[in-house]
Amino acid sequence: MAQSDEIETTSALRSFTGLPDAILSVICCLIAVGHIYVAFDPVLSELQRNAFHFAGFAALAAVLYPMWRGPDGKAFPVAIDLIFGLAVAASAVWLSIAEDAIYDRGVKFALPDWIAAIICILGAIELTRRVAGLIIPVLIILSLTYVAYWGQFVGGVFSFPGLSVETVAFRSIYGDDAMFGSIARISSTYVFLFIIFGAFLLRSGAGEFVINMARAIAGRMVGGPGIVAIIASGLTGTISGSAVANTASTGVITIPLMKRAGFAPKFAGGVEAAASTGGQLMPPIMGAGAFVMASFTQIPYETIVAVAALPALLYFLSVAFFVRIEARRHNLPPMPSEGQTLGSAFREGGASFFIPICTLIGLLVAGFTPTYAAVFGIIAVVAASWLTRNRMGPRAVFEAFVLGTKGMVLTAVLLCSVGLIVNVIATAGIGNTFSLMITSWAGGNILIAIILIALASLILGMGLPVTAAYIVLATLSAPALSGMISDQFVIAELAAGALPDAANAVLLFGVPEQAALLAGPLTYDEAAGIVRGLPLEIAAPLRDLVVPQSVAMTALLSAHMIIFWLSQDSNVTPPVALAAFTAAAIAKAPAMATGVASWKLAKGLYIVPVLFAYTPFLSGDWPLMLRVFVFAVVGIYALSAALQGCMERPFGLFFRV
Repeated sequence: MAQSDEIETTSALRSFTGLPDAILSVICCLIAVGHIYVAFDPVLSELQRNAFHFAGFAALAAVLYPMWRGPDGKAFPVAIDLIFGLAVAASAVWLSIAEDAIYDRGVKFALPDWIAAIICILGAIELTRRVAGLIIPVLIILSLTYVAYWGQFVGGVFSFPGLSVETVAFRSIYGDDAMFGSIARISSTYVFLFIIFGAFLLRSGAGEFVINMARAIAGRMVGGPGIVAIIASGLTGTISGSAVANTASTGVITIPLMKRAGFAPKFAGGVEAAASTGGQLMPPIMGAGAFVMASFTQIPYETIVAVAALPALLYFLSVAFFVRIEARRHNLPPMPSEGQTLGSAFREGGASFFIPICTLIGLLVAGFTPTYAAVFGIIAVVAASWLTRNRMGPRAVFEAFVLGTKGMVLTAVLLCSVGLIVNVIATAGIGNTFSLMITSWAGGNILIAIILIALASLILGMGLPVTAAYIVLATLSAPALSGMISDQFVIAELAAGALPDAANAVLLFGVPEQAALLAGPLTYDEAAGIVRGLPLEIAAPLRDLVVPQSVAMTALLSAHMIIFWLSQDSNVTPPVALAAFTAAAIAKAPAMATGVASWKLAKGLYIVPVLFAYTPFLSGDWPLMLRVFVFAVVGIYALSAALQGCMERPFGLFFRV
């Protein structure tokens, strides 16, 4: 690729024209087609597939994201970046092929293996810096040096004796949770195929249909333009899975609509940012989080997205309540009709959205794997497009493959590289130690634990993308939170005197000084004090004896879903609120004021996780879930009214209290 053919821009990404652009597009298409082929015909081992996945996207990242730009916006020479990317890609491929030989030598690296491992790991660090900033590279370096050197100098529970550099390198490449391990597997299968699916939906015109349908449904309601933004962002979230991309794509239409209707610019931007953040909570895609969650918990993906539907709807209702109340508070009239009806919206593009989405959901419900469902969803998009004006021929299919591959570059590099951190956490046992610390600090109180995790999430979110923040937090804190949620069942059984004999024996062994108290009837508070004070070596087997498998799985899912929801807050919470700042630029409003407005509007991110912890909202028992949903709708509306000082009309301080 000649330097002269490159278009220099001041943005992070390079763009190309002419022959370089054509070559890059063909490579992107081949990468996408290759992943789809391997999904159906596993000609590669899992490690090889993950390594080839990283290799392809490492090369693309090196070319698309320059090493640096000068003050004038001029990028680093593309030829050098290309050589660097190819070296990283070749190293990843070599390591995937050399695995058997390394084992044959007794897990010893030869010189070519050392060279490849060093280039691969340093390449992952550098490419992550390019696509996601400095925080993750710093965490990777700290993690690797911790297990190799300085961990031995740390006192207390975090002291680690240290491993040889060869062992660290081997585990970083070939470990179950390493660069080419479980998280890379998620990236190379589910996540990429669903991103391709989303790219096909966008190319087929489904995004335009979503906007038109939202305007037809909600355009003339009180606060209609804001409701349009919420519906459009929620449905677009099923396509993009990115809050910032969601804000940028729908916000250019919805934010001017809201401003024309009389909403303040900062409020309009806040609505779009809050609604777009909810797009990552919206089944069936939920960003990359649902796939990672399924891998971590071993709960089927289709189960996760099914129980996530009501909470996501509750979140969007919480934003809608704020919009309606704000419209009533300022007495804003409904938006005048612009001729768009539900029927005309469906005729123009409804098939390109609903047929593929229904195909996808139907295949998941029928028990097919997400990978299989995504591929047939892609085929359904192409077929359905021929029922609309925007028919997808070979050129459109090619463009969709290219769009999906380019949209995957950041995520692929990030997920593979984060494996270096997760591998260290697993190797050193930091996750268990951190979980014990959370349990100790919270004193068994779930609400305090949630607040601690929310604070950690906010701090991590200032430098990590949402998915990375969720992975790190879930690895560190999910075991503690899951255990505390399960303990609620143990406490209830102990207070009711319903513990089995084996559990009573374990409990008595753990707290022999409480024998007199255990002999008589206990209040709930007394039972809670005993259970929450148990050491882990007693609490864990007690849970195994008392808590039914279904309750334990619900507790595990609830813990991960709490962390996943809280990890979204970095999109809307100052001082680093990426979705809110994107919306502020579109709304021409102050960035920080828009961030504060979006934080206020996104209160559902903090309320709904409390429901996960204390109610059966994710249990899969639909009558119970619907009951929680109905009561929660009333409660969130009341909270929104109290914060805004208005319902259908403004009211005073006494009524707010």
